[in-house]
Formats: sequence, structure tokens, C-alpha cells
Amino acid sequence: MEPDAGRRGAVLRVTTGMMIANLTTVGCAAAAQVPAAAPSSSLPSSPPATAGGMEIDPDSPLAPLPDIGVDWPDLPVQPAASAPVATQRAVAASTRYDWRIDGIDGVASPLLRDRFRELSVLAGNDGKEANAAQLDRRARQDAELLLTLLKGEGYYDAVVTTGVEAAERRPVIVLTAVPGALYRFSGVTLAGVEQAGAKADALDKAFAVGAGDAVNADAVAEATANLRVRAGEEGFPFATVGEPDVVVDRAARTATLQLDVAPGTARRFGTITANANNRVFDAAHVQEIARFRPGQPYEASQVDDLRRALIQTGLVATADVTPVPGKAPDTVDIAVRLSPAPPRTVAGELGYGTGEGARAEVSWTHRNLFPPEGALTLRGVLGTGEQLGQITYRRNNFRGRDRVLTGQFAIAHLLRDAYEANTLSLSATLEQQTTIFFQKAWTWSLGGELVATDERDVDASTGQPRRRTFLIGALPTSLGYDGSDDLLNPTRGFRLSGRASPELSLQGSVFGYTRVQVDASAYQPLTSRAILAGRIRLGTILGAPRDQIAPSRRFYAGGGASVRGYGFQSIGPRDPNNDPIGGRSLAEFAIEARVKAFGNFGVVPFLDGGNIYTGGAPDFSGFRYGAGLGVRYYSSFGPIRVDVGTPLNPQPGDSRIAVYVSLGQAF
Repeated sequence: MEPDAGRRGAVLRVTTGMMIANLTTVGCAAAAQVPAAAPSSSLPSSPPATAGGMEIDPDSPLAPLPDIGVDWPDLPVQPAASAPVATQRAVAASTRYDWRIDGIDGVASPLLRDRFRELSVLAGNDGKEANAAQLDRRARQDAELLLTLLKGEGYYDAVVTTGVEAAERRPVIVLTAVPGALYRFSGVTLAGVEQAGAKADALDKAFAVGAGDAVNADAVAEATANLRVRAGEEGFPFATVGEPDVVVDRAARTATLQLDVAPGTARRFGTITANANNRVFDAAHVQEIARFRPGQPYEASQVDDLRRALIQTGLVATADVTPVPGKAPDTVDIAVRLSPAPPRTVAGELGYGTGEGARAEVSWTHRNLFPPEGALTLRGVLGTGEQLGQITYRRNNFRGRDRVLTGQFAIAHLLRDAYEANTLSLSATLEQQTTIFFQKAWTWSLGGELVATDERDVDASTGQPRRRTFLIGALPTSLGYDGSDDLLNPTRGFRLSGRASPELSLQGSVFGYTRVQVDASAYQPLTSRAILAGRIRLGTILGAPRDQIAPSRRFYAGGGASVRGYGFQSIGPRDPNNDPIGGRSLAEFAIEARVKAFGNFGVVPFLDGGNIYTGGAPDFSGFRYGAGLGVRYYSSFGPIRVDVGTPLNPQPGDSRIAVYVSLGQAF
């Protein structure tokens, strides 16, 4: 503190991390200046010098010298006179050092310790050699840093001294703190908050600093930020919250705080307006994306949510979403200004999978060819086991947030061990999806599908090849609940989903059946670096025998998303040629431990099991087991998975090793 000679008070500027608070003190004009750091070394005594009748301490630091363009050399730290000669010599030359802080164990918060370690020059140069002058400079800089941090937590009488201790291997730089008394608020006033009427109490509670609390600069800054946020959530879009005015009384070791609050008028949402030259979305579509409707009480978080949702569409480069006064005094309109992002995407993919062979894919997408958000995608696949041409229309945020309308036409040729199919399909789906930006608890889908497929397989009873044509109509539906904490890398919670597809098939005659599948998974932390994850899958087809159902509509098991260690669709009953034929029911399980090994890498030992059955219900017999080890790289956009598995009880013809690579966890 530097007293102002013309006033009874003085101004203190206290810095804690990234926050600066201006504090005005009273009753301290006669207070002596507390040095940031005072040497603790012992020096020869000498008569006190005087200047103008005042004693001069020979140990006090020199006044700053004029800037001469280079760093002024610092005097070295002197070890205590009682220290061994070896220690005195050690600090005279370049040496490595240790350091510690004494006196803060009972007062320092974890945040103070973290900040000190982050900003400390002693910690930043730990393990490096330094000479005595460098050690002195670092010690004094850290003493000033520690003093500032202590004052930021309310210890305004704190004193920090530096010294050197003898040690067996290297000198120890010691910062000794005497925190003094903790200053507390004697009064906190939110001037003007009463203008909020019935909501004044909510605003008052949002400022969680009151009489009796420590004069902590971080707590004051956090409470001020919370008050600003709460004002917006309580319906005051144009509220103004000033800067806290803290007055410290040194004599009483207390402080008072006053904060000016002007809440304005509580308002309701009005209309959404879009900039006239907007080439992305009009105001009506922005309203479809928004979670709020005109007439609802204003909430600032809803405006922030709309801004994120507009960016998440991928069609917007920048989104300026601003509350403005509405036409009625109690309303607030939302002005939206959008600038478009490049709407076209070209993507390619190369890969190889056990049982699937080599595969190349290319796609072209225009994400806003049919405004608003009507995307057209042309996709082609060329591979040893698959050839595909597909046209997809996709409309995001269709008549509601995160609702997706999809229409698709595809021509495909699939070559699997179980069958070969030439398929023509037309489908449409309306669904509510979850995304990595807005993970939803509940998801659902309703759809319709028309399929014409010419398929070749083997008659299981005779071993003779056969060819059949199926015309299929289906109404697939799904419902899912996601109680996990992350879409791509869950660490706790559970997921549950069910799918049902009533289908009519024409193959000689018309018959019907229903495909049902249930999936469940759970995630449980074992330690801070290990997660136990497990899943089960059950499926059944009711209403028709296996051989009457098209091979492409049966259940199969095996592969990276099923039972690892086995080839794609290789588990279950087989024909006389030892090829899988699928079944009417399935049962699977998987269990794995996800262990963070080092850095962004982890290892995942796993055990999977499952089987396919001819009957309509699984009897849980004859499980095929696979085990292996996976590696995870935890990137900023999700884990990259590489799993290597082996079958524990293989069938004839099963490969001994299978490798799977994908983005995201296995389940």
C-alpha cells in the first residue's frame, strides 16, 4: 500500500491470477509500508544510519534505479552466517536447488497453491542450475507473488520473507509467510436490487458473498459473474451490474462491499428477426430451432443455446444472436445475423475389414441445396464385398429442434459369406437424434421402407445353391434412452434402446413377421483412470421360419460391433459349405476395462461372447467367446479405437486374429 499524502485513504490494487480488484482502504494513513520480501540472512551488525532524523535499515532494498536499457544486476542471496561453509560456497556458484513454502498450510486454498505453482519462477526453473544472483531474483519474485495471492484471499497484513537453508545435497530456498489476520466483510450491499420486485430475493441469493465472509477477491468476482448470469435467467435482458466497490478498514481488519445493480424491466420473448441479406435461414426456421416461444419468460441461457444450435448446423460461419427491446415494453426481440459457411462437402474413405474385404467410399454433399437445411448427398461405395450407389435427402431441424427427415434411394450389391444380394430400396425416416453438442436423453425414430432384393444363398438342408427374389415392406421404429455422461466416451451411467420392425414379405406368397432387438450398456468408474463397461444384446424374429425370411433380414453375429475376435457375421449355424446362414434370434454380451495408461493413450482388455439361434428365442447355449486387447488414443473429438481379438473356442475356418479400427468406443 502506498499512502496518498493528500487523502486519509489510499488505493490498493490486488492481483490474483487473471483478476484485478480495486480496493480503497481507510484509517491507514499512518500505516508503515510492508515490504514484499525481506532477506532472512544474518549480516554483520553496524550502527544504524540516519537521514533527516530517521533511521535507515541497511537490510532494506534499494530504491529502483533509472532504466538504462539492460537488467540491473541483483545482489546474491546470502546464506545464514551459521550455515556450514560448504553451503555458503554452494550458493556462490551455479547449482541446482530445492524450494519450499512455510507458514501457509492452515490458510492457503488449493486454488492459491495451483496459481503459485503455475506462475512461480522457482517452480518453473526447478531442476535447472542457477547462480546466487538468479536465486535471489527468483526468490524475491516468488515472495511478491505469494504476498499478492495471500492478499487476494483476504490476508492483507501478510508478510513473506526469503532465506536459504543448508541441505545435504543442495541448498533449499525457503519462502516463509506470516499471513496475519483474515479480513472479513462487515457489510455487503447490492444497491438497486430491490427494483427487481418479487425476483429481488433470487438475485440477492445469486451474489453468494455476505457479511462474515472472507474478503476474497475470487469469491467476489465469481459472485458478481453469477449475479449477471442470474439476472438474465430471471428475465432481465438489459440488467446492468457494476464493479464491486470494496473498502478495507485496516484498524478493524474488516471491509465493506457495495455493488450497484440496475435490473431494468422483466421481459418475455417477442419475435425473432433475421438480417435482410441472410442467405442461410429465415426467421421462421430460426424459430423452429429455438427452444423458446414468443410469450415465454426471457432466459439468457435460451439465447446462448440458440446461438450454439445455429453454429452446430454446419451451415453458419458466425451467428450474432442479440436481445433487443421489443415493440411492447415487456417484450424482448431476438435479432439474428448469420454469415454462411461453405455448404459443400466432399469426403472419401479407404478401409479393410475382416470378412468384409477392402472398401473405398466417396460422397458429395450440399448441405443447403433445398433451404432451409435441405441437404442432398450422393454416395458411392466400391469394394470387394460391397458396391453401392445412393441418393439421400436430409432435412435437419424439421418442424422442431433436432428432428431429422430423411429420404433415401439406393442400389446395392452385397457379397457376404452368408449370401449375395442385389437390392433396390426406397426409405423415409423421421427421427429425433442426439448429437455430440446436445446429447439427448431420449431419442426415437419412425420410418417406412420398400425393398426389392434378389438374393442367392444355400439351402441348409441340401447344400444346393438357390436364388430367390423378395419384395419387402417394413415399418421400422426405435426408442432409446441415454443416461451416460458422454456420447463418444462414456464413463458412467447406462444406455437402453429397443428396435421393432413389422415386415411383410412377398416371395411366392405374402407372409409377415416382426424383428425385435434390445440393446443395453452400462459404465462404472473403478478408479480415476479405469472404467468398467459392459453391454448385452438380445434379438428375435417372430412370425416366420428362418428359411422363409430373406437372408439379408436375418440376425448375424461376429465382428467389431458384435463379438470381437471373429470375422464379420461368422458366428452361428452354418451350411454344408461351412458358410454362416444367420438365424431368428441372437444373444450377445461384452465386458471390458478402459484404463488410461499414460498421456492420451489407454489400453482396453475385453471379453465378448454370443451366438445365433434358429428358434424364435435365444436359449443362451453354445456361446462363442472372443478376447483381446485394445488401444485407445483419446483425441479432442473422441477416442480412436484399435482392437485386436482372437476366438477362444473357434469354429472350423475361423481366423485366429481379427483387427478392428473405428472412432469412438466399441459401445
